[in-house]
Amino acid sequence: MRGEASNTDISKWVKKPVTKQQIEPLCNLYNITPLLASIFVRRGLTQGQDLLYYLQDDLRFQHNPFYFSGMEDAVERILQAKEEGEKVLIFGDSDVDGVSSTAILYEQLVRMGLDVQWRLPQEDDGYGLNLQAIDDFAAQDGSLIITVDCGISNNDEIAHANDLGIEVIVTDHHNPPENLPEAIIFLDPKLEDSNYPFDGISGAAVAYKLASALRFADTDFYGAEICLLELKENQEENCFYADCLKIKNLVKIKELHEKIIPGQTSIYDLKLPYFLQGQLIYSWDSRTTLTLLSQLFGRGIEFNINDLRNEVSKVIPSVGNKSSAQIKALSQIAKYNEDSSELSSIYNLYVTYCKKLIAQKKPGQIADEQKDLQLVALAALADIMPMKNENRIFVRSGITSIKKNHPRAGLAELFNKLNINIDALTSTDLSWTVIPALNAAGRMGKAELSLKLLISENAKEREQLAATIHELNEKRKDLVSEACYKVHDKAQESLALHSEKLCICVDQCINKGVTGIVATRLMQDFNVPTIAITFENEICTGSMRSCRGFVATNFLDSLGDIYINHGGHNFAAGFSFYKEKLDLFLTKVKESAGSIVLEDQSSDIFVDAEIPPEHLTPDNFSLIDTFEPAGAESPELILMTRGIKVVDLAVLGKKEPRHLKLLFEAGNYKIPAMFWGQAERLRKDISIGKKYDILYNMSRNYYNGTKTNQLIIKELVPSTGE
Repeated sequence: MRGEASNTDISKWVKKPVTKQQIEPLCNLYNITPLLASIFVRRGLTQGQDLLYYLQDDLRFQHNPFYFSGMEDAVERILQAKEEGEKVLIFGDSDVDGVSSTAILYEQLVRMGLDVQWRLPQEDDGYGLNLQAIDDFAAQDGSLIITVDCGISNNDEIAHANDLGIEVIVTDHHNPPENLPEAIIFLDPKLEDSNYPFDGISGAAVAYKLASALRFADTDFYGAEICLLELKENQEENCFYADCLKIKNLVKIKELHEKIIPGQTSIYDLKLPYFLQGQLIYSWDSRTTLTLLSQLFGRGIEFNINDLRNEVSKVIPSVGNKSSAQIKALSQIAKYNEDSSELSSIYNLYVTYCKKLIAQKKPGQIADEQKDLQLVALAALADIMPMKNENRIFVRSGITSIKKNHPRAGLAELFNKLNINIDALTSTDLSWTVIPALNAAGRMGKAELSLKLLISENAKEREQLAATIHELNEKRKDLVSEACYKVHDKAQESLALHSEKLCICVDQCINKGVTGIVATRLMQDFNVPTIAITFENEICTGSMRSCRGFVATNFLDSLGDIYINHGGHNFAAGFSFYKEKLDLFLTKVKESAGSIVLEDQSSDIFVDAEIPPEHLTPDNFSLIDTFEPAGAESPELILMTRGIKVVDLAVLGKKEPRHLKLLFEAGNYKIPAMFWGQAERLRKDISIGKKYDILYNMSRNYYNGTKTNQLIIKELVPSTGE
């Protein structure tokens, strides 16, 4: 019997129960269907701030770069470098995230007219900033280095730069070490004092935030402070409520909320006059606010209040006749924030007004932002950033920019070489086709090729670079296949030596540029954290890929001070050490393996929703758009339909007929489906005319300019008819 939990020969299908009381509020508040609301509830997405990033695409929902506690200092230091004609070096990493970060910041500094150059790790370099790069830059009388997607662990290197009189700004997103280097400024969302509201962004996103802040610095709003004031009379309580908000660089920096009771609250006890003193004050309705202030303080105190409604309505005419209460009722942002007040809604509208004004006066900034977002989208997917919060907006906006504004220079040539269909582009295409190609150059020790592809102004050069990168990617595929074949058995044997909790392989046959891919493949094969190590010129280079809740960087840290360098993320890390320490490393790993704690494996498949055959309509395929992009912490939807009839069957496969194409009867519609690698089941247990229970993903197939909805079958079993 298939109920809320259904048993198959392969797994258990688990559909968590949800109630009408859980679903209805979401439907009413966000105007969504019960089906979509039930999926959100099953995924634990019930708070407005979570749903926002699934239901909204507008870039105004991204976080302000000046939330970073060090952002204004970073902007000021770069503006100083421009003013004084300093030489600036951007040092990035060799993967897609690092190359994208470098391209984003390099192009922005070039636009600003700085004397800027870039550098990436060369073939024999380890991860992160290196001493040779610093010495070479010092020889040119360079004075400012900005690291992108690296630097947070480069204590010795940054100390060396300081000794040479070179200041370093670190922009990174990796887990910080216990002892930070002595950089002048840090921009890393994972630092406890970063003040940034989301720590899951890529290195390229951090570079994009810095580039955005530098663009903002070229507007009239940079550095300007204003104070928003909302004063309301409550006649029932015979009091006044004053709400004040100080803003700088469009970020809230200080708030005051005060209740004033005439005849009881002494003017000497009030904070309001001091809060407003010396401020440029705006109120949505200045006339009413001035009248109320006169009631409170008489004519003895003069307030200079600017009318915000009058200013904003010049750019957004639709709000010219709206009260602050009406503004809140219309606010999209307020809908997703339970604690939103009228003042918060006015603040959000003010930010929108400023951005619209900037877009009108500086349209070039919008074009630059769109170019950047294409790379930020790539980086988020490449570094397997969690697909939540503003990462969802980054990826969606980047893909939309590629489709509507065309791929930026460099990507256009690579897309052409890879035969990418722009109209049908999805995050999956980027993850499985574009990103591996861009990464291949770095893995083969030639990361500069990918960077040059992205920043070159010469179309012919970009064509040649795209062709070279394509060739390197094909070579990379061969290296991975050969290495995995050679080390697989030794890796499997290592499980027993490490309490079946960790897999490790050490072999010179692994090209050091593909240790991460080899580790990933082995981790997927054995479902345990995996380390792959190779060696060259007396230096061992390795990668660790983790799973089942085990944090890679913590494990590597626990092995002691044996590295030349190491660092990374919770589930993907890299390291290097001298070959003489290999035995020590292996011993420490073996000793530590027994204490590894992994989350339990489960054969359960959690079903997002059950859709009856008659409701499997084209309209419901819009779910794809809501949950695209899929990725870390936001996997593809898994849906279930019971008792659906097969009305046609075919075997597909050019070289080898291994796949099944099915056609299902769904009410008034016929829905095609693919069941990969299951051709042998034709007429064995899958036949035309019979009904089945299916587990599937929704997808769209693009062929010859035609878009067709289809299902991708994960599991299929004969229906019990219940």
